[in-house]
Order: sequence, then structure tokens, then C-alpha cells
Amino acid sequence: MYGVIRNLLFRLPPEQAHAVALNGLDLAHRLRVLGAFSPKTEALPVNVMGLDFPNPVGLAAGLDKNADHVDALGALGFGFIEVGTVTPLPQPGNPKPRMFRLPEHQAIINRMGFNNEGLAHMLERVDKRSYRGILGINVGKNKDTPNDESESDYRKGIAAVYDRADYITVNVSSPNTPGLRDLQFGDSLKGLLHAIKDEQRKCESHLGRYVPVAVKIAPDMDDEGIRFVASALKEAGIDGVIATNTTISRDAVVGHVHAAEAGGLSGAPVREASLRVIQGLYAELGDDLPIIGVGGITDGESAAEKIRAGAKLVQLYTGFIYRGPTLIGEAVETIRTQG
Repeated sequence: MYGVIRNLLFRLPPEQAHAVALNGLDLAHRLRVLGAFSPKTEALPVNVMGLDFPNPVGLAAGLDKNADHVDALGALGFGFIEVGTVTPLPQPGNPKPRMFRLPEHQAIINRMGFNNEGLAHMLERVDKRSYRGILGINVGKNKDTPNDESESDYRKGIAAVYDRADYITVNVSSPNTPGLRDLQFGDSLKGLLHAIKDEQRKCESHLGRYVPVAVKIAPDMDDEGIRFVASALKEAGIDGVIATNTTISRDAVVGHVHAAEAGGLSGAPVREASLRVIQGLYAELGDDLPIIGVGGITDGESAAEKIRAGAKLVQLYTGFIYRGPTLIGEAVETIRTQG
């Protein structure tokens, strides 16, 4: 059934299809017919970052930037939902068109640019949710905030969502905010990580609750860069790392009509790059700091291989768009038998 729905949606421009699909999920959830589109996902409990996940397959940030569709998405069988990226102030993102499908490659290129309604809107939506599963909130900086002032935006984001989130993700790896990825390297990364940890401690002291913080990194790192990030994360006492975001490489889609479009490439072409980063991180971190694997998961095997490489959890995005809710249960079952 999802294949028919997807073919109809793919006749629409990508952003319009995205909105129609999410609004359709909301309607199906309200009418209590969502089960017809979503096979039941069997439990596969796992404890990561001190949290009990019903299964290790989650939804990556980006699909529901404003937490407008948490209840419907949470009813599909995901082990956890991550919303965002949210910035302190609302921003429109980059000019349209800014999303492109590459069906031959099960891939998407996007240059959305952290388009979102801001913290105030998200907090209102989160407060109204009925979903009580694990909720991660992904925070970023506004486009017009200079990198040398980015610490302030991340502190605002962490402080605002701390009492609503089960875990918080700090996004320093989107290629669609100018200069953002520079925060992944050298003293910039170390300074930011220590500021993040400081804000986490302040919030814990104020609210009497410890909320783990993960950092999301890019796949476009060499081995030295991976080792540096791993060391910096451990030194700062960060709770987890999400590997990886989208790639700026186009090697896997050379010749495609959209290959020259600016933005981040996601989907099947990121599978190997993401896996390489996970393997490199695990070689440095072992089980001391949990890895959440994301990028190129299009079937059960590509989910399980990330677990075998050292990830404790995985997240879906582009594969979910191409495969639909069936992918969730398939990934869980393959991890159960092969992960």
C-alpha cells in the first residue's frame, strides 16, 4: 500500500509531498486507522545513555522540524523520535527549490537551511503531545549568528528544551548553514563542547534531572578528524555521538541531473561513509560513549551493519521516505537476528 501512496506523493514537488504525507499521517492517526499502514513492531529493548528504548530504531531529526507531527510518527513503531533542528528564533531557511529526489539512488539532496518556527513554537507543540515515548530534541544556531557567538544559541536551545527532552542533540554538522561545520574542528569544537557540558550541568542543578546530550557529526571526515572528535567528546564528557549527517560528496551520484545541486546528500549513497565514521569512532570510544548510527539505512541489513560496527541505536530518514513504515520493523528484526 505504501508503494502506491509513495508513487502518488512523488508526483508532487518534494516539499509539498513532505507536508501532504505528514498531514496525512496526522489524519490517519486521528481516525485510528494508522495501523493499516504500519505493521506492528516487536519490542527489542536496549538501554543507552541511561534511557530505556523499546527498540533501537528511531526517527532522525529533520523530518519533523517543529514537533508538529510527533503523535502520528510515534505511533508507527519507532523506538524513539528526534525532532528539530530547532533554532532560538524562527527562520525561513534557504530559497526554494531546496530539496531534490534522486530515486535511482534512493537518495535526496537538500539545502533546507534549518527552516523552523523557533523554540517557542516547538515547546508549545511538545507540551501538547500525547506521545510518551522517548523524545530527542535537536538544537542548532540561527543562520545570522556568527560562529564566534554560536555558544549563546546552543546554550539557549539546551536550556529551553531541557525539561521537555529525554535527550538533546547538538547539531554542528549540517552543510546548509554557512560555516556551521567549522565548529566540528580544533579549538572551536573543544570550546563549544565544554560550553554545552557547562549548560547541561547548570540545567541539571536547576531542575534536578540529568538529560543526556549527544553531538551530531558529518560523514566527510578523514581518520585524523574522527580521532580528534572522539577525543574531544570524551574529554568534554558528552553522553553520545550521532554519526552521521548528510554528505557534501557527490561521488556516488555523478552524472545525475541533480548531482550539481548544493546541499547535503542523504540516503543510500551515504551508507559506506557513515559506516566508516562509526567504525572509526568505535575504535576510539569502544563502549564508553554510545554511537547512534544514521545514514543510508534502506533495509534491515544496512541497519544491522551499523550495530555490528559499534552503534547502539540507529535512525531512519531518507530510507523511511522511500520504504515507508515497513522499514522500521524490518530493521528491528534484522538487528535482533544479525546485529
